[in-house]
Amino acid sequence: MIPSFLDYETLRLIWWLFLGVLLIGFAIMDGFDLGVGTLLPFIGRTDSERRVMINSIGPVWEGNQVWLILGGGAIFAAFPAIYSAAFSGFYIAMFLTLVGLIMRPVGFDYRNKVSDPLWRTCWDWALFVGGFVPSLIFGVTFGNLLQGVPFRLDDTLRVYYEGSFFGLLNPLGLLCGVLSVTMLAAQGAAYLNIKTEGVLQQRARTVGRIMTLVALALFILAGLWVASGVQGYAISSPVVGDGPSNPLLKTVVRETGSWMANYGKYPWMIAVPLVGIFAALAAALLVSVSPGIAFIANSLFIASVVATCGVSMFPFLMPSSLDPASSLTAYDATSSAFTLFVMLIATLIFLPIILAYTSFVFRVLRGKVTAEYVARNSKSLY
Repeated sequence: MIPSFLDYETLRLIWWLFLGVLLIGFAIMDGFDLGVGTLLPFIGRTDSERRVMINSIGPVWEGNQVWLILGGGAIFAAFPAIYSAAFSGFYIAMFLTLVGLIMRPVGFDYRNKVSDPLWRTCWDWALFVGGFVPSLIFGVTFGNLLQGVPFRLDDTLRVYYEGSFFGLLNPLGLLCGVLSVTMLAAQGAAYLNIKTEGVLQQRARTVGRIMTLVALALFILAGLWVASGVQGYAISSPVVGDGPSNPLLKTVVRETGSWMANYGKYPWMIAVPLVGIFAALAAALLVSVSPGIAFIANSLFIASVVATCGVSMFPFLMPSSLDPASSLTAYDATSSAFTLFVMLIATLIFLPIILAYTSFVFRVLRGKVTAEYVARNSKSLY
């Protein structure tokens, strides 16, 4: 029995928030794993330094991927229409992302099997691919969501995608992709700043500061582009928060600047991008003073970037550039109220357990990873 205060509209809003939390959790936690992989061939100048970098994330990367699994599961169960349309439109992009993510465990396991420098260099670049490609594609995906995805729904709500993979590689999509790469590389550098020492730590600080400032500049540029040059979406018919999950029951218009409408309607939302700007500046300033606080500030910047996209588009989740009325929103692309309620109970039980376990693991594994430690445990480490 669903409590009276949890009506259908409220459950839909809760799951919109949960989806954002899971995406932010993935970007922050698995983001530093991807960032370390992206930086591996550039910050690590020797085999010993690269092994230190790999083993800094070795014990935690699998646990961090839980956020990706949770996010995918949430979309599948809470927003099945989004899941269906995304797999139709982003199939090749998702396949490439999966290949990139597979390169990470394979690279970890095989790199240290042979001591030949060429062998290890090849796996180092495989790990780079495993960090760079998913980071790029995640950003490209958000860039295309802001512009609209070329799909439509027929009368039976079947999805028809009429775009191509290369169509995703448009200027705004690539800008958001580069933003994602630099942002997660900065997160990886911030993590290395905590976990390493000596010259490797100094390089991480330098690269991290540069990547953070570049990401901030790209974030501001993308915001100006979206505000002034991108046609957003707006629901022109009455918004029915507790209506049936049928996207075709609404009407949608497109016009430049529509993604800025929520900031006028809800002025408090302007705090979301502003917090990100100040957090990025704090991360760049504190990188040499307090690595821990710099990492937290960089994480806050990532959260702000993802949240800015979410609040700007709300209630849209996957707008359609072919047929705006087919656009999927938080109000018409969800599962039933009972499904959302059952999932909410499960989430309230298991999410705190995941957070507690994650906190415990990072507490147990706190401290530096040094070249001496890797040398002493060479046979058992990556």
